[in-house]
Amino acid sequence: MLVSIVFIPIGVVSLFASRDVIEIIDRYETDCIPMPSRSDKVGYIQGPGDKKCNRTLKVTKNMKKPIFVYYQLDNFYQNHRRYVKSRSDQQLRDPKSENQVDACKPEDKAGGLPVVPCGLIAWSLFNDTYSFSRKNQQLTEPLTVNKKGISWKSDRDHKFGKKVFPKNFQNGTLKGGATLDASKPLSEQEDLIVWMRTAALPTFRKLYGKIEVDLEAGDELHVTLENNYNTYSFSGKKKLVLSTTSWIGGRNDFLGIAYLTVGGLCFFLAMAFTVVYLVKPRQLGDPSYLSWNRNPGGH
Repeated sequence: MLVSIVFIPIGVVSLFASRDVIEIIDRYETDCIPMPSRSDKVGYIQGPGDKKCNRTLKVTKNMKKPIFVYYQLDNFYQNHRRYVKSRSDQQLRDPKSENQVDACKPEDKAGGLPVVPCGLIAWSLFNDTYSFSRKNQQLTEPLTVNKKGISWKSDRDHKFGKKVFPKNFQNGTLKGGATLDASKPLSEQEDLIVWMRTAALPTFRKLYGKIEVDLEAGDELHVTLENNYNTYSFSGKKKLVLSTTSWIGGRNDFLGIAYLTVGGLCFFLAMAFTVVYLVKPRQLGDPSYLSWNRNPGGH
């Protein structure tokens, strides 16, 4: 009963906090393919040419800053064993270890030279881009997306070296994703750092940046995106997500539902045990319940 008294209110508060989070979700991988090319989406995405796409999003409720911009991928198995192991943590940290690429095959070398950062994870770096503008009362203003501080500080400080720079990256026969700025150390390439923290499930979100102004109900957001990333080869989905946060983070009903479930089960068991005790009470310490007292003959 005590557990239910504690857990049920926590579950209710957590659920309400999660429901207060406001999200705008836009799935675009199909809509951003021109109608004549939809019969061969893979050919379109792998072909040359401008792949810009314009999207319009409607803000239905006030959204307080910061507003987090995520990209969501579905049916992408970053948890595949071969994919997860295809990286060199020593190379990412230490410029003297750039030749330690044994674990990175097949993306270990290009033209006989080591790739920095090597491996399938870095090679498949997400490369869709988003830019935003807001239309409010006939006025259109650009919205800046802040991409600083989107990765874990511990990753920047300890897993990606300040003196390690990209080398020979995406110079192979097949380009997997985004390129990197060769003049910036890996510790400052935050899109890469976010991507390299692999997801445990095939549907996941990764932080793209933050919009640090409030959005009001009725605002119209114009999104110019570059649809570059190939999810069509594996029937994947791409979504753009704008989300606020609460004291428990983003929208996630699981925590509140889990507390309510455990609290409700404990309450039910407490009531059941109480009814059993009232209907058929058993005196604690009653020696008549002992087996040898039930059968005095010893048989």
